[in-house]
Amino acid sequence: MTEEIDRVNELTDFISTKTGVKGLVDAEITEVPRIFHVPSSILSNNRPSDITGLNLTVPIIDLGDRNTSARNVVVSKIKDAAEKWGFFQVINHGVPLTVLEEIKESVRRFHEEDPEVKNQYFPTDMNKRFVYNNNFNLYHSSPMNWRDSFTCYIAPDPPNPEEIPVACRSAVIEYTKHVMELGAVLFQLLSEALGLDSEILKRMDCLKGLFMICHYYPPCPQPDLTLGISKHTDNSFLTLLLQDQIGGLQVLHEDYWVDVPPVPGALVVNIGDFMQVSLVDAFS
Repeated sequence: MTEEIDRVNELTDFISTKTGVKGLVDAEITEVPRIFHVPSSILSNNRPSDITGLNLTVPIIDLGDRNTSARNVVVSKIKDAAEKWGFFQVINHGVPLTVLEEIKESVRRFHEEDPEVKNQYFPTDMNKRFVYNNNFNLYHSSPMNWRDSFTCYIAPDPPNPEEIPVACRSAVIEYTKHVMELGAVLFQLLSEALGLDSEILKRMDCLKGLFMICHYYPPCPQPDLTLGISKHTDNSFLTLLLQDQIGGLQVLHEDYWVDVPPVPGALVVNIGDFMQVSLVDAFS
């Protein structure tokens, strides 16, 4: 009980600063606060020392060639990756590299704004389309993650442009436009991978919504004590993930945590929980 009270007090102190994890770094702390400490058993990577014969590389699929024979090969590769991994990376996907670079830069730009600017977007109103937050479920998640984040509801009811901060407004609008187009292509390919009509997943409204989450991971003075994001699954149909050049992403495959090194211009595709549940319900 005392330990939990101490945690709540530390958490309250952290929230009261209204400067997030970025504020801790700006204050030049040298030790990570206890509310961010992760048990060593969780931090340990159970990757085997001998990986001979194991395929521990997330598949990379080239979407560039769209003729019939090449499309059949792509569909086959997506089917295999979705079944065996639940993840794959796509290249030559149609989202311009300039758009990818600008969205990464704009996320960094927003999170490096003055606290007074970011605090305008704290979740004080449930109807806000754009929300700045340090961690989700602050009082229910233990330990906290070493990151700051913002979220933006894009579809089916897009925000007014003025609801998005100037620092990332044009980049968010442009990036999400391309993501919706790529999503339509991926759902077609996944439908075909299931042996179904290419529009079936679209007709199931899998493409109807778009929720954007952008994380910012400030430099950590003791990275061996904490995580940027905890083990989780995504409650989505599909997640499209854009990494920066630093990396750090891992996926769980055959009980091993596998690194997903950044590939310039690539997007990581994650088959989400909703997709798996919907397919079981629809075709069982």
